Amino acid sequence: MPHKPRRTALRFVVTAGPTREYVDPVRYLSNVSSGKMGFAIAAEAARQGCKVTLVAGPVRLETPAGVERVDVESAREMLAAVRKAFAGADALIMAAAVADWRPARRLAGKWRKKDDGTDRAVLELVKNPDVLATVAKRKGRRVVVSFALETGDGERRARRKMARKNADFVVLNDASALNAERSSATILGRDGSRRELIAKPKREIAAALVALVAERAQQAS
Repeated sequence: MPHKPRRTALRFVVTAGPTREYVDPVRYLSNVSSGKMGFAIAAEAARQGCKVTLVAGPVRLETPAGVERVDVESAREMLAAVRKAFAGADALIMAAAVADWRPARRLAGKWRKKDDGTDRAVLELVKNPDVLATVAKRKGRRVVVSFALETGDGERRARRKMARKNADFVVLNDASALNAERSSATILGRDGSRRELIAKPKREIAAALVALVAERAQQAS
């Protein structure tokens, strides 16, 4: 009986949590992302037999079993880490909430603006690199997933974001997902597909997403 070659495990890169953009040594711009969704995705991908690199912003969560973790703080650090990990990967799931802007200048010492007696302060910001769009530009047949936290007519904006960033899927949710154990999400595909998951534990959403991405990545390989 002929021997069937063993299929190589898929290699996933998952990002999670916020980034921090420092104003001075003690102050920074950030957001309230807990990282729970990204960690749930990384854990599920490892459980399904994938080799997983988790690029995590500053969160207090335990590293899932079988997952290689890379800790970063800023958007630029996340971009460097994702670029390196994605070079040898089959799929990228970009669940991190990356800061769009950072201070134009990081002060070496503590910001003392209040000491001049004024009631207002102006902080100059510059745009951060778009991690997903930068990496996905030359993704080839590899599978890329974006996340979109939207309000109002979110599905239209999410589909536009998916196309603009060269993603294969976008996971649409709203602010109720932040720091929550359960969430509702709609997984939209560039092929026009739409899958809705209502009030599910994040681990169930992660399982559905990983299975979908793994199937697509196997087809592409």
